[in-house]
Amino acid sequence: MNHINFFEKVYQVVVLIPYGRVTSYGAIARYLGMGGSARMVGWAMRASHTQVGNVPAHRVVNRNGMLTGKHAFGGPDVMQQLLQAEGIKVVDDRIVDFVKHFWDPAKELER
Repeated sequence: MNHINFFEKVYQVVVLIPYGRVTSYGAIARYLGMGGSARMVGWAMRASHTQVGNVPAHRVVNRNGMLTGKHAFGGPDVMQQLLQAEGIKVVDDRIVDFVKHFWDPAKELER
């Protein structure tokens, strides 16, 4: 699978993340059968602004709930502001109650 096809598959999962929930790069990679490709999911999120339609990339964080991709949103606080607008509390670039907000595509989506 080339990276463009992989990015498209990532975007198809990301648009399904419910409002007020988050997932991780690794959870998406595992769902797509590419468990070692969390970094590629991050690259897809960084390029998501080039997609037609809304890809809610702000809902994808690292495995510890850290806003590691915040630099890709055009300002240091934009990702946090988007998450907080959805009712997700963020302190020191980390999601509070990450487990409560975590959405695992492998458990939530039919394959």
